Amino acid sequence: MIESVILAAEAVNEPTVVTPFEEALLGGLVFVIMFGLGAGLTPRDFRLAIKRPWGLIIGWVTQFGFMPLISYLLVVLLLFQFFPVDDVALIALGALLMGSVPAGTTSNIFTYFSKGNLALSVIMTANSTLWAIIMTPLVIWIYGRALFPPGSDVEIPTRNIILTLTILLIPVVLGMIIRRFSANTGAILELMGGFFGLFFIVFLMATWVPRNWELLTSTNWQTYLVAVGLGLFGITIAYLFAKAIRLHPMNARTVALETGIQNGPLAIAIIMVTFRGNPGIDQILLIPALYSLFIVIVSTFVTFFFRRANVAEEQKIPNLL
Repeated sequence: MIESVILAAEAVNEPTVVTPFEEALLGGLVFVIMFGLGAGLTPRDFRLAIKRPWGLIIGWVTQFGFMPLISYLLVVLLLFQFFPVDDVALIALGALLMGSVPAGTTSNIFTYFSKGNLALSVIMTANSTLWAIIMTPLVIWIYGRALFPPGSDVEIPTRNIILTLTILLIPVVLGMIIRRFSANTGAILELMGGFFGLFFIVFLMATWVPRNWELLTSTNWQTYLVAVGLGLFGITIAYLFAKAIRLHPMNARTVALETGIQNGPLAIAIIMVTFRGNPGIDQILLIPALYSLFIVIVSTFVTFFFRRANVAEEQKIPNLL
């Protein structure tokens, strides 16, 4: 079962997906990213969210309802239909984790360039991050039992995932405290969080891709399609859902981007902490790493579409959020 997958991976001597240096750097980047997320929140954001919670409710449904389901369906249709479950079990586990984490600060940047509702984007990111302590382990447990029934060799350490998410909330709270006492410092930290979120992806492209080129060229197309499809289908389905319930176009774009753009660095950090020492960690990290690379490309094309096709609609439809 899983042991055979691990032994096969060791036999071909695949390169390490994340080096110790990148692991240490990622830890620092995730801390700064989460710190910047908290620094972007003000009491006014919470007051508005309480007065008009509809956007947060919709975002919660799409984030923890749609995305895990999409990752589950992609795994079943594209991996389990083409390969024995044992051969792709670890890759499937990484896909499920990637679909279950909260939104990332990268979504705030693309929301801004898409002329979306930036305030809604920031509070949705924070909301999904706070809810992740409960919802991420829950949806992983639900879909994990569907993918890997009791008695299989795949064990999902839910307790470790909860602990990791709880620890990563500390910089969010610290960022909120700093913003409370110094708005200027908080604004700078907020920008740094978004910048370092993009920096990690650029760093991954510059270092990880060349070093793992053999692994990338030998990876089957189904795995690539899962990694790309997770973000693309997430954005598309959430956007169509938001349009169907007649959200204002600005808010529909925001919900779509907040849903499809997951927190890739956070997913990788959770995997490295939770599965540290597991010889099959490279396979678990594969889809989160590929997703982090391709989501920028997907989001860029989506942003161009939103700017060209939908901005004019704001003048025609009243704000219903």
